[in-house]
Amino acid sequence: MPEMELPETLQGAILYFANEENCHNLMVSMRWGNGPITCPHCNSSVVGKLVVSQRTTKNRTLKNGKFVKGVVMTRRLWNCSLCKKQFTLKTGSLFEDSPLGLDKWLTGLWLIVNAKNGVSSYEIAKAIGITQKSAWFLAQRLRLALHEGSFEKMSGTVESDESYIGAKARNMHKDKRLEKVKGTGPVAMTAVQGLLERGTRDSVSRVKLKVVKTTKKAEIQGNVREYVLKGSEVHTDALKSYLGLKDDFVHKVVDHAVCYVKDNVHTNGLENFWSLLKRTIKGTYVCPRPFHLFRYLDEQAFRFNERKDDDQGRFLKAAQSVKGRRLTYRTLTGKAAVAV
Repeated sequence: MPEMELPETLQGAILYFANEENCHNLMVSMRWGNGPITCPHCNSSVVGKLVVSQRTTKNRTLKNGKFVKGVVMTRRLWNCSLCKKQFTLKTGSLFEDSPLGLDKWLTGLWLIVNAKNGVSSYEIAKAIGITQKSAWFLAQRLRLALHEGSFEKMSGTVESDESYIGAKARNMHKDKRLEKVKGTGPVAMTAVQGLLERGTRDSVSRVKLKVVKTTKKAEIQGNVREYVLKGSEVHTDALKSYLGLKDDFVHKVVDHAVCYVKDNVHTNGLENFWSLLKRTIKGTYVCPRPFHLFRYLDEQAFRFNERKDDDQGRFLKAAQSVKGRRLTYRTLTGKAAVAV
């Protein structure tokens, strides 16, 4: 079969990823490029030829959302001549130890990065033929690939604002309200700080999000100094936590009790992003737990920052980030300590 061109649409992606060899060749080029295959165990490049074999499973294997016996599985293995260990394309990546094939992983990734308002685990489960629990685990692991490890500092004109994610006290059942809300205000909600670098003629605006424990001065200003280049122009509202930024930045304030725009000083770019984020949270994911919220923020920030790219470009950028990132179910559910 001749090699197919990289897909540009969802229909093309489904057809392309249905071929195991296409999936394997694509991810090999993503992981190692034109260089030699290296062992993920010892980083040695003294690796034998790829061995392709087929075997029939004796135990039950997940296929099309059902557990069946006697499924023919194709194995693609390399043998390291230095450490004498075998490894596959999945070893040392987000896909490690997963019984799901790359056809389901890559189709799931395509759905997540190209759905403007997100895609739920139930929708992923129906689309690729797996259980909802597997789809939820798959989506959470893929969101890890959308996290930007090293972030280039923002410059120019930067907006900073906070928002609260979660259930409103007035919408809760009386018993839940008594249990969760102590005092007044959005106590039961999770605070999120956002920073938005305004776009120029050569670049689009980009955003950085972070879950914060409090909206007090130390944490709020600490994030601004961490992600914004010193000397940049920073626009905020009249929150007192921002007092003191003028020592390192050109700090301009708009008091929302008076107006929302004053001489081009505003935070309307972030207000627009908050509306997109909350539409995704409330309409698609409904009620993500605070423990997992940062992954949903990374997902929405990735789509926003890469919004001018096409579907294929977003997919390829995300697929390049699967190497060296591992998330086990025990860590994901809080049953094991997260390595720092």
